[in-house]
Amino acid sequence: RGMRHAVASAQNVENTSIAVTDLFKICNHCERLRKKDLGVRIPRPLGNGPSRFIPEKEILQVSKVDSRTQSIFEDAFAALGRLDNISLVMGFHPQYLESFLRTQHYLLQMDGPLPLHYRHYIGIMAAARHQCSYLVNLHVNDFLQVGGDAKWLNGLGEAPQKLQQLGELNKILAHRPWLITKEHMEALLKAEEHSWSLAELIHAVVLLTHYHSLASFTFGCGITPEIHCDGGHTFRPPSLSQYCVCDIANGNGHANLHDDQLGDQDMCGEVEVLMERMKQLQECRDDEEASQEEMATRFEREKTESMLVVTSEDEECVPSRDISRHFEDPSYGYKDFSRRGEHVPTFRAQDYSWEDHGYSLVNRLYPDVGQMLDEKFQMAYNLTYNTMATHKDVDTSMLRRAIWNYIHCMFGIRYDDYDYGEINQLLDRSFKIYIKTMVCSPEKTTKRMYESFWRQFQHSEKVHVNLLLMEARMQAELLYALRAITRYMT
Repeated sequence: RGMRHAVASAQNVENTSIAVTDLFKICNHCERLRKKDLGVRIPRPLGNGPSRFIPEKEILQVSKVDSRTQSIFEDAFAALGRLDNISLVMGFHPQYLESFLRTQHYLLQMDGPLPLHYRHYIGIMAAARHQCSYLVNLHVNDFLQVGGDAKWLNGLGEAPQKLQQLGELNKILAHRPWLITKEHMEALLKAEEHSWSLAELIHAVVLLTHYHSLASFTFGCGITPEIHCDGGHTFRPPSLSQYCVCDIANGNGHANLHDDQLGDQDMCGEVEVLMERMKQLQECRDDEEASQEEMATRFEREKTESMLVVTSEDEECVPSRDISRHFEDPSYGYKDFSRRGEHVPTFRAQDYSWEDHGYSLVNRLYPDVGQMLDEKFQMAYNLTYNTMATHKDVDTSMLRRAIWNYIHCMFGIRYDDYDYGEINQLLDRSFKIYIKTMVCSPEKTTKRMYESFWRQFQHSEKVHVNLLLMEARMQAELLYALRAITRYMT
């Protein structure tokens, strides 16, 4: 209702020949906000720009200086009729953004096994698992626009049986993907008149993993809803202070004093310490190689430790009815699993890897998507500007690999050529808490967590970390699902 009202208000304002953006940008117009003769309730943005964590000025500067980013934004706007805040924040890394938007566009709009309204509904189901109202609202709109039945939005119970059956896979994939078996796939592929075809199931699995991991990115970067969306606006007048509403809307309020200045004392030399560790690890690598047994032990130790990292000191987040109706069993999550001390089995990457197995299965059943996902994974993994904070010409590959492998380790995936001892050397506790929260319980990510890791690094570097986390998570989920489908097929 809030959204419809905001959009209707915006249209009324256009009829009075004053665009909403003008009202927000130009201080002389602020008086007009109070004028009753417009007879319109004008929405005001609730937040400062696209992210609660990153100053708006930094995000907007990126698109100004980079003509490539600008043209990607224009293409995205032409395709969707909107430019969402996720894209604005990803704009720090235009190469990646291009790959991401191409893949997402293909999954949602191009020829494929699933009808368009099913695709958006699956997006809603997946985002709802993490209570990500931002993504749920975007896809509710898209779902209705492509002719989806509004009744389905009352809850999963109102959707067709075929989609309801996907609920169990959605749940396990989002929280404990290592529990997925070929029997789960068989139940979907052999459900008589409600059966999924193999191609449809691959499309659905890719969408589920895409939106689970995108929910991680959304929370991890503190993405705020757009002004026309629920939660993105208010109709209340600004609080009385020396700030004009325009200042607040444009990010000049007190809230943007960056906390970095406060923590300077205790983070002095953080980057140098990390670079020194990388150098020492490289030298150790050259000098000696641990035995296979020792490597396996280090992996098990790191996996067990990752289970004990506490994601958040907050009490349970209870999903609102608004969101939880899109899925079943809201209490099922990662947290209660790790509390009970259940064991994550080890999945050896050489037995089933993306490069050798997953990629070809996706490409066979959903042509082109395997290729696009492969490019996107590689883009996130290999992306580097050879910088760390203010240092140039730095080889960051060791650090990127530690981050990627740590996430896969949390999911039980082991690379037998990697020394997991490196992870503890390179990722400190506050960073591990952030990674675990963002990957396993993203809805609990806080601004303090975001600010407490890598405090000397730039926001663009933290966004890059979020891209790595998102893609590593997506690939881990996909590997479990695709392995189960492969086992069903053989």
